[in-house]
Amino acid sequence: MKEITMETKISELLNDYPGMKETLIAINPKFKKLNNPVLRRTLAKVAGVKQAAIVGGMDPLDLLNRLRKSVGQSPVDAAGEAVEASNEPQEKPAWVLSGGPKATLDANALLDKEKNPLAEANKALKGVGEGDFIALYSDFKPEPLIEEFQKAGHEVYCEQKGKSEFVTYVRKQEK
Repeated sequence: MKEITMETKISELLNDYPGMKETLIAINPKFKKLNNPVLRRTLAKVAGVKQAAIVGGMDPLDLLNRLRKSVGQSPVDAAGEAVEASNEPQEKPAWVLSGGPKATLDANALLDKEKNPLAEANKALKGVGEGDFIALYSDFKPEPLIEEFQKAGHEVYCEQKGKSEFVTYVRKQEK
């Protein structure tokens, strides 16, 4: 079996290690979302251990070492890993303050309907003008989606409103 690292995709863990879904849920109840087949087919393929930890509100190194321990791998030291812990709040960008979003989406409701939040957000972005933005509401920080939006060249700002309430703003940028 391959060594589990921060970059190991959740789908790889689920495929390579029997019972890993149950292990993840036991580590953090927020991972119950892995019971959703759409989430497993989509986000689990792009989300790594580090991103999953952020979504679950956990320290990435803690999740990594708990997963490694569950499959008999030795824990790793933070000095050997590039662990970014950015808990400092970002200043809200002017474009978020300049007006309301052109579209709003509820990631949890989409997942409940077995729809892909990334695909739905991309559809919404196609329907707005350059420089306009959409808002995506969720009960977790959607780190894998944030990275996908950034890779596509969009500006992203995510803020935590409550203990388990996040709003991710995505500003459309033309390439």
